[in-house]
Amino acid sequence: MTIHFGTDGWRAVISDTFTFHNLRQLSQAIADAVASDTWTNGTVLEHTPDPHKMVVGFDTRFLSDRYAAEVARVLAANGFTVYLAQSDAPTPVISHAVRNLNAIGGVMITASHNAPRYNGVKLKSAYGGSALPEQCRRVEVYLNDNEQQGRGPNLMDFDQARAQNLIYKFNPIPAYYEHLRTLFNFDAIAENPQNFVVDSMFGSGRGVIKGILQGSGCEIAEIRGEMNPGFGGVHPEPIGAYLRPLAGAIGAGMGCFGVATDGDADRIGAMDEHGNFVDPHKIMALALRHLVEKRGMTGTVVRTVSTTRMIDRLAKKYNLPLRETPVGFNHISDYMMKENVLIGGEESGGISFSGHIP
Repeated sequence: MTIHFGTDGWRAVISDTFTFHNLRQLSQAIADAVASDTWTNGTVLEHTPDPHKMVVGFDTRFLSDRYAAEVARVLAANGFTVYLAQSDAPTPVISHAVRNLNAIGGVMITASHNAPRYNGVKLKSAYGGSALPEQCRRVEVYLNDNEQQGRGPNLMDFDQARAQNLIYKFNPIPAYYEHLRTLFNFDAIAENPQNFVVDSMFGSGRGVIKGILQGSGCEIAEIRGEMNPGFGGVHPEPIGAYLRPLAGAIGAGMGCFGVATDGDADRIGAMDEHGNFVDPHKIMALALRHLVEKRGMTGTVVRTVSTTRMIDRLAKKYNLPLRETPVGFNHISDYMMKENVLIGGEESGGISFSGHIP
């Protein structure tokens, strides 16, 4: 079995390589790697995580909930206490839950923005962000060793694991909302409420932005917010080609602008009042300007190699140190743990900032 972690996990076609059998084997390798003495080597942690606690979440893809339950069964059989999301949730919500629950790591079942026929696994480290490349390599080593030795996964009955308090179902979203309320100025939002459209693209971000801004006075119309594992036949990727329904909603007067999230809601795109696509490069630049000019914040700016040089010009204008990384948000996470990073972002729409999840 050949499973390799890319820039943000493993993805494969459902029923081809992404099968229950392969997922169980991978889950066993994850359990072995996380239980090893070297799992947290190279990570900078502000706390001591519980080495026996893991978080598992999933998106809206076909069988994602079943796949997540299988991961939980394997982890429980290996002695972990597993906090399993009770319903689909965004990847950032699961990342926050890892840190909020003081877990040693997390597993998110998602293929992000890929086509509906794919599913995948994102691995989270104890700080909540993407597992470091070295951690992913350790998982691959255990996976290959287990295969060579003919060792199958440890597996526990789901109901038995719940009865023994080894699997807990929980709602990770309220704690995430509380976290965001410490970062955003909701009074300022309430003073100037906006009327806009949210396109959840049938992904696990459905209902989340409306929930975050509940009570702010904003009028939010959500489209493509129902469960649809086929994603309407398109990639759940917030780029112009797949956001025609959002442009149509804006044109129909449902809102003055639009915001879109991908399949697992860790990427963002936007549209202006005319239905013109606003790419993540511009969104990151606008966010950087807001943090400096409106919030008076400073710190290091981190971008991937393929992100616009507009960020470089802004960093120079504000006299802020700039770091360039290879493609992959895990490289940005590394800087966020080691330096005072104001904002970090990649060309595909993943953005984080000071005080948020690395």
